[in-house]
Amino acid sequence: MEQVGKLIALMGALLLVVGLFMMFFEKLPFGLGKLPGDIVIKRDNFTFYFPLATSILLSLILTLILNLLFRK
Repeated sequence: MEQVGKLIALMGALLLVVGLFMMFFEKLPFGLGKLPGDIVIKRDNFTFYFPLATSILLSLILTLILNLLFRK
């Protein structure tokens, strides 16, 4: 049970860091969600947004961090 608690605490801390990062760096021109590979389709009453490049970048960063943290 102790391991599950640590994992949940780590995931919460990661979400907090990512949330703060997104709040403070949202206004930058290269901010998350505005990368060249993100798909945005705007019509009259409809906007479709699929953050493909942002998802890939976040996946790579989180994979590297978790591999460094849980390496034996």
